[in-house]
Formats: sequence, structure tokens, C-alpha cells
Amino acid sequence: MRGDEKRSEGMFSYVRLEERISADHPLRAIRALVEDVLEAMSAKFVALYSHTGRPSIPPEQLLKATLLQAFFTVRSERQLMEQIDYNMLFRWFVGLTMDDRVWDASTFSKNRERLMEADVAREFLTHLTGLPQVRRLLSSDHFSVDGTLIDAWASMKSFRLKDGSGEPPTGGRNGERDFHKEKRSNETHASTTDPDARLFRKGDGRESRLCYIGHALMENRNGLIVDAAVSHATGTAERDTALEMVGRTRKHDRRITLAADKLFDTESFVMSLKARHVTPHIAIDGRVFKTGHVRKTSVDGRTTRHPGYAVSLRCRKRIEEAFGWAKTIGGAAKLKVRGLAKANTFFTFRMIAYNLIRIPKLLEAPA
Repeated sequence: MRGDEKRSEGMFSYVRLEERISADHPLRAIRALVEDVLEAMSAKFVALYSHTGRPSIPPEQLLKATLLQAFFTVRSERQLMEQIDYNMLFRWFVGLTMDDRVWDASTFSKNRERLMEADVAREFLTHLTGLPQVRRLLSSDHFSVDGTLIDAWASMKSFRLKDGSGEPPTGGRNGERDFHKEKRSNETHASTTDPDARLFRKGDGRESRLCYIGHALMENRNGLIVDAAVSHATGTAERDTALEMVGRTRKHDRRITLAADKLFDTESFVMSLKARHVTPHIAIDGRVFKTGHVRKTSVDGRTTRHPGYAVSLRCRKRIEEAFGWAKTIGGAAKLKVRGLAKANTFFTFRMIAYNLIRIPKLLEAPA
């Protein structure tokens, strides 16, 4: 018998929001991990907020909503608030009831700025990788490092002389500006939209663009990210930041290994690693110069003769999976924030989201 469409709407619902989410939904395991991390960070949140005044959006809900934005490729805070308003799964994950009012998008962004400037993202990642059930998934001896370019939220037309001279763009909403035959560099020019962005190109023959460099340190056992950062785009930024991340992550005095690509095959970087008791499992840059001479590598045979060297070079490529997920799913190909501090938080939370997607699957896998 054909059923009739009922157009009358009930005033009350007698099904709890918790019961509407299936028991095997992937977000359940992720939410449990997030709750453990946020509980450990409670003291941090208490120090960030005043004890008087009007209550703000709870920081726990701010961070949960930020993770949802990365998980489901939500392009803006305004769209995120709209999704939370009518999506029961989003409401459940954030911790809102069916009757709770969703925040205004501007209020949400303003409240989240406090967390973005307080380096909460790095502490979140530290607590996540420090959970007992997660710690057993990580290697404490073998790591890989790499970097990726992230486009800044600024146009090339905003890259103007620092002294204010030069022709401004023509009038209108998207004015034209002719910068052909104009010599531009980071020493003389800066973006008026995002002063922290730098003009940089990935290699010879590639276009220059305003960007930052996102860095990640990966452990080699399961390919999870244990540290992340964003820096100005310079020729030495990847090597400098790699040394900083190794220093922050290292938990013991035993010798560890660090795998990296050919960009890291420089004498100064290799010597810096050896001084820190880090074995450089770095891909050899053996390019041939125009004169016919082969470039001398800084990685000697005492390192390359061991089987672990080849294993590290295979494992290090998995770090590109994290970058690929962050850019295609997490929306990190082009930043939605301005300034180095906010860019660092934005990118780090994409690395956290990547870990949270993978950790429940790794925990379920047989040992």
C-alpha cells in the first residue's frame, strides 16, 4: 500500500541526539580522542580567559568546530555555522543540543583568534601524540621531515614597494596593475594585504608567488605527524625549521634517524644533525653541473651502507600523504587567514585532523 506524505510537524522530539548517531560512526572514535586531549588542556584554557565578564564560546567547542571544518572541507566560518545549525552530526560532535542556538560567524571567528594567537594548536598536537593509546603507535627513533608551499591569502597586486611609491591599482572592485618589467624582491617589496607573506618559487622555471612554507615532522612507524610549523618562505627555512622540530620532539638522548629529500643534502645541515646525535638519512643530491662535475654529497658511505638508510628513504615519502590530505580535504592549499601566527595554527590543525582520521583505524588494526 502506498504511504501518505505527512506534512504536519511535531513540536517535540523524543529521540536523543546521541541515539541518532550510529554506534560505528567514524566520528565517535575521533570524538573520544578529542575529549581526552581537551580535558588535558583544561588548565591552559583557564589561564587564557578572565574570571569575570560575559562568557565566551567555550574553547573546547571552538576547537571541535575547527576540526569539523577540516574533516568536511567547509570553506568558510559562515558556511560552518550554517552546517552546525542544521546538521545533527555536527551539533553532536561540537556538543550542542538540538535547541541550542548556533553562534554568529563573526563572533565565532573573533573568539577563535584568541586561541590562534596562543599557540594552542601545537599543545593540542603534543597532547594528542602523548595519549597512552596513541604513544604505542609512534616510533621514538626514526623520523622524516619535509616542507610544502602554502599560498598566502594575498594577491600579487598587493606586492608593492615598501616605501609606498609605485603606481597603485586602478579603481574599481578588482583594479588592474601592470607590474611587467618591474624588478621585485622581498627586500624592497611587501604585500599590503599580508606583510608576513614572501615572494618565493619552488624551483627554476617555476612561477613566483606569495606564500608560506608548511613543515611537518613524521614518525616512520605509522606515518603520523608529531610536529608541524609554518615559516616565512626562504631558501633555508626548511632546514632551519627541521632542526627546531627535532629539538622539540626528541624525548631521549639516544641516537635517532631523520630522513629527508635532496634539499637537505647540505654540509651545514648534515653537520648540525650529527652534532645533535641524529643520523642523516638524506637523499643524495648528485646532480651534474654544466662543467661535467658531479656535486659532492654530504652524506658519506658510513650512513648509506646500512639497510636502514634505504628503509628511511622509502618511509619518508609518506609525509606527502599528509600534505596532500591537508591541501585537498583540509583546505590548506590556500590560507584563509593572514599573518604568520594564524597561518601556523591553521596548518597545524590540518595536520592534527589528518592524524585524527588515521589514528582510530590504526588502533583497530591487529597488532
